[in-house]
Amino acid sequence: MQHKPGDLGRQFERMIGPADPELGCDECFDQLDAYVELEMTGVRADATMPAMRAHLEGCSACRDDHDSLLAFARTDPAGTLRDRG
Repeated sequence: MQHKPGDLGRQFERMIGPADPELGCDECFDQLDAYVELEMTGVRADATMPAMRAHLEGCSACRDDHDSLLAFARTDPAGTLRDRG
């Protein structure tokens, strides 16, 4: 099996964990909306919230929640669904 350049480095990082402080799943869930909003506005969300990025890279359940929320937000970029409340 051939690995792409960088694959082994990413696998190693996942094994040893992030260098920066990492959020737990509850904290991640609480901050997920804000993180996705930053991504939607074009701000580098990972630079603004580095602990969130570290958690999402290591937690498949939270990454799935993030990906689903981001996909949903992209279907409504103007936020019209959010404003109906």
